[in-house]
Amino acid sequence: MRHGKKFNHLGRTHSHRKAMLSNMATSLILHKRITTTLAKAKSLRIYVEPLITKSKEDTTHSRRVVFSYLQSKEAVTELFKEVSIKVADRPGGYTRILRTEQRLGDNAEMCIVELVDYNELMLGGKDDKKAKTTRKRRTSGKKKEVESPVAVPKGIEVVKAEEVSEPINSIEEAQLDTDMENASDEVGDKKEE
Repeated sequence: MRHGKKFNHLGRTHSHRKAMLSNMATSLILHKRITTTLAKAKSLRIYVEPLITKSKEDTTHSRRVVFSYLQSKEAVTELFKEVSIKVADRPGGYTRILRTEQRLGDNAEMCIVELVDYNELMLGGKDDKKAKTTRKRRTSGKKKEVESPVAVPKGIEVVKAEEVSEPINSIEEAQLDTDMENASDEVGDKKEE
């Protein structure tokens, strides 16, 4: 009978579940963030948080106890050297579960599990804000002259709109007439040859 057995078995045998949680905890400690299903994330939180608490006391006994759960020397070294220093003043709640979208294949609820002290976006968001300044409109002073946004080659004179005496349309028409005359002269020269 399973009276009083309330934890999630995750559809696995005891040995399979133990190995899976050990591997997930190792990945979480080494990479600081992993993506998994919501049910596995909740089980992982129960599994890994006592290990992080144990790592605050750096003794041979606590290292051996943590190694018996993780079975990875690299993860144990990382946990005791880096992670335990960052979480030294935190009384608990070392992991954060952020829900994401459903998985395409079976519509399982997916989430991201991360170590709380390693999320730079959530930690750095408060310090980076600048003090607001009031913006005032400039009323006094001369306006700056705006330069042409187009680069003008050397040797070409730029004429401002106020200095032009003739309307722009008549200048364009005169330019078109000269272009047409030059084109007809070129065609006539080619025929003569």
